[in-house]
Amino acid sequence: MIYYREPYKYYVYIMASDKNGTLYTGITNDISRRSFEHKTHLNKNSFSSRYKTTKLVYMEIFENPEYAIKREKQIKSWSRIKKIKLIESVNPQWVDMFYSLNS
Repeated sequence: MIYYREPYKYYVYIMASDKNGTLYTGITNDISRRSFEHKTHLNKNSFSSRYKTTKLVYMEIFENPEYAIKREKQIKSWSRIKKIKLIESVNPQWVDMFYSLNS
């Protein structure tokens, strides 16, 4: 018998406090769980809790964790303007993508 396992997925994502607000870039292997943690301020002393970055406005999916880590570092090194252009290239209205994850 051959068992098939779905490949792991790694997400590079950007959370925002509001349109053109504070931005947080991160990486996770469970985007639903991680977004929920941002929304509920799971870690009260975190950057995300202090600056209320609760809207998932951008994400990319990778099967290779090394590529995901490289991409996260690349985006983190960018200027704010470049990050905003990236977000608006796929999400011009800054819609919170969290609500479409499980639909």
